[in-house]
Amino acid sequence: MELLIYSKQYDESDAIHNFMDFYYSLHMKYLASDLLTKGLSPSQITDAVATAIKVANSSGVAAHKHFMPVYSGIKQEIIKDCKLSNLGYGLVLMNANPNLSIVGDFQVDVLKQFLHLDS
Repeated sequence: MELLIYSKQYDESDAIHNFMDFYYSLHMKYLASDLLTKGLSPSQITDAVATAIKVANSSGVAAHKHFMPVYSGIKQEIIKDCKLSNLGYGLVLMNANPNLSIVGDFQVDVLKQFLHLDS
């Protein structure tokens, strides 16, 4: 009987890519599923994340630095989730259902800061 040992060839670019993904994830302090407690439904969150990623890509923002697919456990279920940076979280809120007060309040606050308005 022959003994075969499998050794994968080490690819330095994979190691660097994995390290950078880990580094970016350190700055992702939000989960998309956190928006469930703010009144968004799972489908609204999914749509808002997808739109936010499209906005990031079309604006030249490296989406992988702000959005990372992960799995989370909620109520003894495993769900697809997404880690978000500050920018990613803001983009998701900007692109969520505007009928929700949290979305409208966030959009108005951003515009007030951008336009340097006090009230």
